[in-house]
Amino acid sequence: MAGYSDRIHHALAFAAKHHDQQVRKGLRAPYFTQPANVAIILTRYGQDDMTVIAGILHQVVDDFSRGGLSREQLDERLGGKFGSGVLDLLVTIAARKHDDDGIELSPDERRDDVLGRLATAPEPAHWVYAADALHGASSLVADLRRTVDADAVWTRVSGGRASTLRWYRRVHDQLSTAGFAGPLMAELAAAVEELEGL
Repeated sequence: MAGYSDRIHHALAFAAKHHDQQVRKGLRAPYFTQPANVAIILTRYGQDDMTVIAGILHQVVDDFSRGGLSREQLDERLGGKFGSGVLDLLVTIAARKHDDDGIELSPDERRDDVLGRLATAPEPAHWVYAADALHGASSLVADLRRTVDADAVWTRVSGGRASTLRWYRRVHDQLSTAGFAGPLMAELAAAVEELEGL
């Protein structure tokens, strides 16, 4: 099996630096495990470099977008390093702080906004979002299997159990509605169903 390309290694290094001080909520595990695992998932399904890089940088661009960086600022920070194609892809599915009219979005509105844009996003964006959701849902499943106190797991996720389950179900259903039929969807469906059963 061939290793990662130089561009993927560069994206991993960039994401590692960005997420350096971040840890998973309620845990000591470095947050960087998420983009690294998303890269593994996308590579396992044979996705191209652009899609894998987008998967690695997905949370970075989310952070920058929620921080209010403009498209021009994103181009300065990322476009020159990883190409406008990667950035175009990520902007289509980045969580935004404001809507097109400049009105600040509430957390619920941000989620609705992302899902709405996901419906018309290109297929590589579907792969990135599905891989990210698969990692998130699978991580929760693993955490719940390891604990005797499920409430301790659910209290560390934003919105708690009901909101989290609803979110992963909505992501899966929106990807299905958008016509995304990549083989990753079967694995995502299984993870969401298992999470709902725990």
